[in-house]
Amino acid sequence: MIAAKCGHNQASFSHSDPMTLTFEDFPPGPFGSFGPRHVTRDEIIAFASEFDPQPMHVDEDAAKQSMLRGLSGSGWHLCSVMMRMMFDGFIGRTASLGSPGVNEVRWLSPLRPDDALMLDVEVVEARVSRSRPATGIVTFKCSVRNAAGEKLCEMVSPIIVERRGEAG
Repeated sequence: MIAAKCGHNQASFSHSDPMTLTFEDFPPGPFGSFGPRHVTRDEIIAFASEFDPQPMHVDEDAAKQSMLRGLSGSGWHLCSVMMRMMFDGFIGRTASLGSPGVNEVRWLSPLRPDDALMLDVEVVEARVSRSRPATGIVTFKCSVRNAAGEKLCEMVSPIIVERRGEAG
């Protein structure tokens, strides 16, 4: 299992946490920054070997000859790291009922070995669900940047969240 190979910890929050976040805790605007999360060469190669074994992700010599000019993490690896950072940062203590999908993902710059990643989160929209008024739909724009401040990835995705007093 890749999570065990990469030494990830189990979830640090649960829905029983007395500080569970509900719809009302997500007004539009900047929400927060989370991290850092360090990504190693071995982690990049392990993920890519299992899920995206393109040469620029698994072979350092081939990667030097690629348009990325060096070993780089798979975009899917970056999305997986982003999801983990989102969970550890806030989703793990949110009264989340899941997501209907992802609106947009953009890979802007390569993930490199030894990058220290930060996650910046903005709430772009929060509205009460028309069909299920006990819930709200919160749309997040999440950006991952490296220590140099270079933005590597952006994702826009809605999450269905219980409303305060309606959480059950």
